[in-house]
Amino acid sequence: MEATAAALDAAAGVFEERGGLVLQRQGVIEANAELRERELIKLASLSESLADALRERGVDELAARLAAEAAIAVLKVAFRRWVDGSRRPRLRQLLDECFEELRTESARGAVSTP
Repeated sequence: MEATAAALDAAAGVFEERGGLVLQRQGVIEANAELRERELIKLASLSESLADALRERGVDELAARLAAEAAIAVLKVAFRRWVDGSRRPRLRQLLDECFEELRTESARGAVSTP
């Protein structure tokens, strides 16, 4: 998870630098169903790339896939919060908060079984 967090932190810097353009782009995507679908395909490709990078570092298949998918979920939630909050707080801070919440809830066993 730390490696995926570092990768997303680097990407967050680019988003933050281009804040106004990122918001404009997001508005266009949200207004167009085909672009929303394309965005989901990009996120799936990013997840695959993250998983590949983790496997190259010696992480087993299951752990790599789970970490990559979790990282994309964190990115989606943090990015939505960033966009909805007019880019306050910073995206990097929101990513950190989301990763921390995921760690906390995972450790606590947020999902209970009957």
